[in-house]
Amino acid sequence: MRDWPLYVAYRAFSGLFGLLPEPLMRRSGEAVGRLAWRFAGNRRRLVEGHMRRVVGDDSDVVALGRAMFASYGRYWAEVFWTRPRRKAQIVAGCSIEGEERVHEAAALGRGIVLALPHMGNWESAGAKAEAIGIPVLAAAEGLSNQKIVDWFVAVRRALGIETVITGSGRKVTTALARRLKEGGVIALVSDRDVSGRGVAVEFFGEMTTMPPGPVALAERTGAVLLPVGCYFVAGGGHRFVVRPPLEIPPAASREERVAAGTQLFAAELEDLIRAAPQDWHLFVPNWPSDREPAS
Repeated sequence: MRDWPLYVAYRAFSGLFGLLPEPLMRRSGEAVGRLAWRFAGNRRRLVEGHMRRVVGDDSDVVALGRAMFASYGRYWAEVFWTRPRRKAQIVAGCSIEGEERVHEAAALGRGIVLALPHMGNWESAGAKAEAIGIPVLAAAEGLSNQKIVDWFVAVRRALGIETVITGSGRKVTTALARRLKEGGVIALVSDRDVSGRGVAVEFFGEMTTMPPGPVALAERTGAVLLPVGCYFVAGGGHRFVVRPPLEIPPAASREERVAAGTQLFAAELEDLIRAAPQDWHLFVPNWPSDREPAS
């Protein structure tokens, strides 16, 4: 019974936003995000700290923080608005910079790891990938509310995305590795170390940890690792940027190769995020200093 209230709320928002035409849905989501920013308190200050790392000074952090909340509101509005009948409309509003890199990697037959941060609407990226003949298997974070998990899986299925849920240990890794060895494509949102067992990296000037999954799977299977950025387009639609394949540096041990490759991936994420910091949806502590009490 504990799962029902939140699940009912999700379905209610889905019903509400699903009734709106796309422009009104998008603007409403952004407005809700800006409203949330006004009452965010400590979360707002945390986000402004993240933006300060990205841009390097205090000049725009308040405006960028507010824009990040609006961007996140738009993301949720678009998720709630998603319907199978709207898939073609969603795909038509998407463009890919570097699409040729995906097709070149697919032609090698070694599998592809699409690794991206929590930016823009990454669900729409999966829909576009399927539309260009590159269907993806995505990993999603496991939640305590199974009804919400099932709802998310259904939303992604409507967009042509197959999903495995993290939290089931080696079964997930095995499923992802199998897909790569078959020459398939997996997508991993990999900018936050949810498990706490990540690799130490320097990220925007401070040491933290980052999930090793994308690099470890590419190193293990020989798959091509492509960093990807997802961005909202003002006025509707999405733009995706596919970076050149990330080459994992040679080293004596697999552990060293994964660590070095993850540091290179962190640098790629920095470039992708700097292109549109407001579209990066990071609302939780991510660096050790985020958890230190304010002086």
